Amino acid sequence: MVELACEGEPRFEASRLEQGSGKSYSIDTIEKVLAPHAQVFFIIGSDAFAEIRTWYRWQDVIRAVDFIVVTRPGHNYEPPAGARIHELTGIDLPVSSSDIREKLAAGILPPELPAPVAAYISSHQLYG
Repeated sequence: MVELACEGEPRFEASRLEQGSGKSYSIDTIEKVLAPHAQVFFIIGSDAFAEIRTWYRWQDVIRAVDFIVVTRPGHNYEPPAGARIHELTGIDLPVSSSDIREKLAAGILPPELPAPVAAYISSHQLYG
């Protein structure tokens, strides 16, 4: 679906870093790209960052990366101790991945999805 979403957009390229079987946790991906003395930035919406303490090995995640937290109206968060936060304000995205998954579970194809992704989800009956 990432490849479908990137089609026709030369500025984007799908990564196969998380390809494979099994569950992929953020810390696993971070550890794959983290080089000694490297600075890794993790872009995340404030609604998702508010749930960081529920993540697998979340303490390791906050030690490993700097977060770029995209603020969303009505979504506040309390950063865990030690988290390095850079807020990105002024981007008013009216939708989140959680919103999209909720709509898909209700049988609604959100208009925010790229058409090829929506078609793929429909044809494979995903999220329903």
